[in-house]
Amino acid sequence: MAERQPYPSDLSGEAWELIRPVITAWKGQHRSVSGHEGRYEMREIVNAILYQARVGCQWRYLPHDFPPYTAVYYYFGLWRDDGTDQTIHDLLRWQVRESKGRGEDPSAIVMDSQTVHVSCNAPKETTGLDPGKKSWGRKRGIATDVLGLLIAVIVVAASVHDNAIGITLLDQVAADNPTVTKGWVDAGFKNAVVEHGRSLGIDVEVVSRAPQTKGFAPAPRRWIVEQTFGSLMLHRRLARDYERLPASSASWIRWSMTDVMTHRLTATTTPSWRDPPPARLPGPA
Repeated sequence: MAERQPYPSDLSGEAWELIRPVITAWKGQHRSVSGHEGRYEMREIVNAILYQARVGCQWRYLPHDFPPYTAVYYYFGLWRDDGTDQTIHDLLRWQVRESKGRGEDPSAIVMDSQTVHVSCNAPKETTGLDPGKKSWGRKRGIATDVLGLLIAVIVVAASVHDNAIGITLLDQVAADNPTVTKGWVDAGFKNAVVEHGRSLGIDVEVVSRAPQTKGFAPAPRRWIVEQTFGSLMLHRRLARDYERLPASSASWIRWSMTDVMTHRLTATTTPSWRDPPPARLPGPA
């Protein structure tokens, strides 16, 4: 990294120290037969993944001052499949919760889904038509805590009903966060989700929009998950689902939230794609 100009998406030294222990432990468990440590710095691999999340370019368009795109994709796929991306994400989530005076594990969640269009390389069997939104693509289902931090995620065809998404999310939450006893959802989730939550010891409450409300109004409790979707969408890789595998889509959501949490923990920000360009210096007359 010392040999190139930094990108706004690069990890600061402080942010890298939050992630480095997990990557170092992973490297220690995945040594090559020859004992070679690898050609590329792991910090640069993570920087390239976060660049991808923020910019959303094709792999082959990854700037040449990063490690080769084949190497970056290799690690992205490995960490997606062995759960390293989840480990990094969860470690940072615990730290953010503790920094806010919360326990490591949540006691309440908020769930919602989001339909997004897909690119042409997404297999037909992983996509579908959302009958409510009349939109073809995939659905992202997420569960967050009351701070808006990601607890569980699932990516499925848009034709899948919110009930099925909610049930799967509840199963993930109950398996990984047994401390959760309360949940809030919108009216798209029906009685099946409420009953399934009850069977898992989670009291799921449907929060409906007040009938007299006009225009935009944040829904009590539910607004936090909408805020999370908004934060995630600042990462252009998520503006559309470009992935062949739904598992890759879920991994990009975790990496994008990892990016959000590193900035929360280091009290830093990066420019969003909505920010105006910097003022141009006056040129010669």
